[in-house]
Amino acid sequence: MAHVIAAVSTGNQISAIGILRLSGDGCAQVGGKVFTLNNGTPLEEAPNRKLMLGSLHDKQGRVIDTCMAVYTRGPHSYTGEDTVEFHCHGSPAVLAAGLEALYLAGAKPATRGEFTKRAFLNGQLALTQAEAVIDLIEAETADAAANAAGQVGGVLQKKLAPIYDDLTDICSHFHAVLDYPDEDIEDFGLDRYETILRRDAKALYELSTTYGQGRILKQGVTTAIVGKPNVGKSSLLNALAGYERVIVTEIAGTTRDTVEETVMLGATRLRVIDTAGIHETQDRIEAMGVQRSKEAAENADLILFVCDGSAPLTEEDHAVIDVCLDHENAIALINKSDLKAAVQPGDLPFMNVIPICAKTGEGLDLLAGVVGEMFAGSAPCDGSILSNPRQYDAARRAYEGMLAALQGLKAGQTPDAVLTDVESAMEAMGEVTGATVREDITARIFERFCVGK
Repeated sequence: MAHVIAAVSTGNQISAIGILRLSGDGCAQVGGKVFTLNNGTPLEEAPNRKLMLGSLHDKQGRVIDTCMAVYTRGPHSYTGEDTVEFHCHGSPAVLAAGLEALYLAGAKPATRGEFTKRAFLNGQLALTQAEAVIDLIEAETADAAANAAGQVGGVLQKKLAPIYDDLTDICSHFHAVLDYPDEDIEDFGLDRYETILRRDAKALYELSTTYGQGRILKQGVTTAIVGKPNVGKSSLLNALAGYERVIVTEIAGTTRDTVEETVMLGATRLRVIDTAGIHETQDRIEAMGVQRSKEAAENADLILFVCDGSAPLTEEDHAVIDVCLDHENAIALINKSDLKAAVQPGDLPFMNVIPICAKTGEGLDLLAGVVGEMFAGSAPCDGSILSNPRQYDAARRAYEGMLAALQGLKAGQTPDAVLTDVESAMEAMGEVTGATVREDITARIFERFCVGK
């Protein structure tokens, strides 16, 4: 029997509503020590899943809030256990006093993610669903929220479970034939299992190809703003951020290190890095900033090259252009479109060239459209996009195990040799679904959660 845990599930900020949550066998008895229903019914006898009005008491028995309680009996609850929630006024002082009273009544403090971990351990959620809960909480765009909500609903699990079941069937059939040779068991048909492995490997490969889109969906597009000094890179970051994030002066080289900010450009989330101007310098500190700028450009998902459109291109401009041209996603921005143009779009060797004015924001809507199309992705945000790096790594290893098994079949290896690769793939798949995940990995997963969820 799990002990009763308690936590504030709505954070520590002032809000209209604050929720105290309990879970575990006997939670209604614990909650009943600090909460009295207005109709006189003991909390443990309250109707299932019905909000009931009453009074919350502190450790001295003083009424600290008039609030609502709901008692949900397991296994039909979030955690699969009996749960109680008190819906209070959202005063941090009220919630703290109520939580202290619950501890004195016998509840123990919940650890990070313990409610969701119990839901996973009690079979209420598959591991893919449990991990998606924190992704849904942390989602910063509508698409990221939609994908996480789909995974909480089981979309990803429904794709993965049949693959794990197929691998389990192959392994169990082989061991049955090997361990019970005298029984009337169908022989281990390599041709039939080759068809299954090819089908599942194809499905897993297609899922793995969505990870690039999923990573951007979850983390945003890493974007490096590059150019020679004093062309308006910092002004562009300020325009994107909507406030003076970076000091801007007419002095070249004001920015000497990378500066990062997360912004929304249309419907696309960008993790923007404003870099030091790329140029030759004898200043050791400035040279370090230039090197960091080049590294940021190399590692970015998107490069925004900025030049001063009111002055002819220089050798320094062309040196920065050379850094950009090898990148898959690069957009040229001709800044200072409010001044007489000395640079035309045809002067720049980029697929996308956009005149802008960082001072007024002119051209940023066009930039938003181009970036949106560039990183839109082809998979629907319905939960079928793989966005979790741990899951992606395990899926990749499972795919490699299947390929090795298929190569073994093609090379004529014995069934036991092929089975070694199939078992490796099954173990990796189990890390995704939760069937074979180690306790230390499970603990690390739920450490990402906040207390109370």
